[in-house]
Amino acid sequence: MIKNYSKKILLLVSFLASSILLNAIPGTITQFIKIDQFGYKSTDQKIAVICDPQVGYNSALSFSPGTTYQVRNWTTDAIVFSGAITTWNGGATHSQSGDKVFWFDFSSVTTTGSYYVFDPTNNVGSYRFEIDDCVYNDVLKIAMRMFYYQRCGFAKSYPFVDTGYVDGASHLGPQQDLDCRLYSSPTPGTSKNLSGGWYDAGDYNKYVNFTWGTLCDMLLAYEERPSVWADNYNIPESGNGVPDILDEVKYELDWLLKMQNSDGSVLSVIGGGGASPPSVDGAFRRYGPANTSATLSAAGIFALAAKQYNSIGMTTYGTTLQTAAINAWTWANANPSVTFYNAGVLAAGEQELDTYGTLCRKFAAATYLYSLTGNTTYRAFVDANYNNIHLLMWTFAYPFEGPEQDMCLYYAALPGATVSVRNAINSAYTNSLSTWNADNLPAYTGSTDAYRAYLNDGNYTWNSNQTKSRQGNMFLAMNRYNFDAANATNYTNAASGFVHYFHGVNPNSKTFLSNMGKFGAENSVTSFYHSWFENGSALWDEVGISTYGPAPGFIPGGVNPSYDWDGCCPSGCGSAANNALCVAESIDPPKNQPIQKSWKDFNTSWPINSWTISEAGIYTQAAYVRMLSKFCTNPCVVTTNLPANSYSIGLIETIYPQPANNSISVKFLGHQNEAVNIHVYDVNGREVINKKQNISSDGIVVMDVTAISTGVYFIRFVTKDRVEVKKIVKD
Repeated sequence: MIKNYSKKILLLVSFLASSILLNAIPGTITQFIKIDQFGYKSTDQKIAVICDPQVGYNSALSFSPGTTYQVRNWTTDAIVFSGAITTWNGGATHSQSGDKVFWFDFSSVTTTGSYYVFDPTNNVGSYRFEIDDCVYNDVLKIAMRMFYYQRCGFAKSYPFVDTGYVDGASHLGPQQDLDCRLYSSPTPGTSKNLSGGWYDAGDYNKYVNFTWGTLCDMLLAYEERPSVWADNYNIPESGNGVPDILDEVKYELDWLLKMQNSDGSVLSVIGGGGASPPSVDGAFRRYGPANTSATLSAAGIFALAAKQYNSIGMTTYGTTLQTAAINAWTWANANPSVTFYNAGVLAAGEQELDTYGTLCRKFAAATYLYSLTGNTTYRAFVDANYNNIHLLMWTFAYPFEGPEQDMCLYYAALPGATVSVRNAINSAYTNSLSTWNADNLPAYTGSTDAYRAYLNDGNYTWNSNQTKSRQGNMFLAMNRYNFDAANATNYTNAASGFVHYFHGVNPNSKTFLSNMGKFGAENSVTSFYHSWFENGSALWDEVGISTYGPAPGFIPGGVNPSYDWDGCCPSGCGSAANNALCVAESIDPPKNQPIQKSWKDFNTSWPINSWTISEAGIYTQAAYVRMLSKFCTNPCVVTTNLPANSYSIGLIETIYPQPANNSISVKFLGHQNEAVNIHVYDVNGREVINKKQNISSDGIVVMDVTAISTGVYFIRFVTKDRVEVKKIVKD
């Protein structure tokens, strides 16, 4: 149940990196004032959403905002901006949230710093937020690390994870991924080494067809803004000269290469298991046979990936991928109708595609192979089939076909694309985004959604967070391809609304990333469906209840107004004990709520079936990180010769372990063999450590923290040219 945060006193003191620590934070924090809990870039549109609940789980609470709101400096409490709020839609109740809503535009505040929005009439404030052009860089890094946690057959070790999430390599035991066997004939003769790759979602299955959209999003995210992607995400490959997004993608690609047979066909799926933690899972693992759709999915992925690795000089690997792509295409052409329906047989969820889905995978493969090789055979396939793609058939762009629309736009941007096909694709997409589809730009310019991230009612389904990100990516594509330049700012602002939705500007005031409290989001997801972070786990269940909570940065599926418990409930689940599970946990919410309030932080399995709301998936994660990357800045330029009390970023790469025990290690960026002044403050602003240490030649300082008690602390690091503040937790 959502707590009434208007009664909660925020204990967490934050401050600028200055020589004096002040404590002028708001006395009372309210969830009625919704801001991006991480913050905003200096030039971003910045609009706080204020709500007065009318319908839903929080309708018993009411809030009457004052007419004038303020932005205040979090440290000094100085008023930096004051302005009137505006009433959304004449005071009507927003049907998707059940709220009356007001907006407070403070876009004119552009100075770097820490702030909050304040209602002087009610004497309440928002959560803290930052204004900084690099405000999302660390968020992107943490969200990307979800894929490291999802690595199958790879140990999660310190310092690449906090000590609470250390786990051995999974699924490498008898008849597991090193000895994976065909589901229909699990004999030694069918054994294959199919180790590696990512768990698909909250289970430990691995699907070729389901990784198609994931890898397309990640590879395009890199191609679209290569300068954003750093090599310091604290994964084992960090520092090797390859952007960490491509290191992480390579882990999945190496598995896909193992899934390819010598004849070019590609196996479809691997399933089995579900224990916590993954390393103790001893269930046998089985694979499904090759099919046409998976082979075409792999062909497109291999071709698109080959371009990215060639672009950074990994041409040997690029050649391997190109050969694999061509071989897959050749086999699929010769075997156009090989299917495998796995539902009820192997793994969860049906991975097989219908005829249209298979056509789209072939279209994507042809597009990316043409881009890679210049072979006009692939262009001929695109030209012969583009009118059979929904974007052209319906002249309608919408977020359930994000990768399918991406492949069309990608082809149209190629220098050798057939001009008539290029024009048809670009016209259909541009017209649909700009005017023809009320869900797209007209929803932004017409203020259709009180929470500024519009999907129509029917588009809120299972995995709505992926749909939200894809809608944001659709807007950003307009600017990538320089369509409708007159509205470029509108497309950016429209997309930013979806970023802010994920970060707390939603009716639940929920940052839809897990366990992000120590990374700046005061109200993030506390639990989500995942076999590792399972319900009842003493170590990894709910934040604040279990020892560690789930790993940070996972994005759950999202609000789902179709949620319900299993059809066997309340009395037909096979036994009295099973029936009792139906009422062991309240499902209201997420049931019986307005659309955008159909949410709950929970991870209960059958028959409550929380996975239809809270299961994380690699495809959901990839769509979000692609969107967020467009709002990141890299490198984060720091001016040299800064005054001693200035606030900076980009000094600290990582601090580990977190939580800390008796010592912590601090890895600095670009600072070796020099002194650093270290000031540690408790949450009441008292300085508890003041010392100077030398940074080693490896850029590391090891700090002794045995003298401080358990709790939350802030550390201010001061070098000769930079200052940065970081938060730590001492166990």
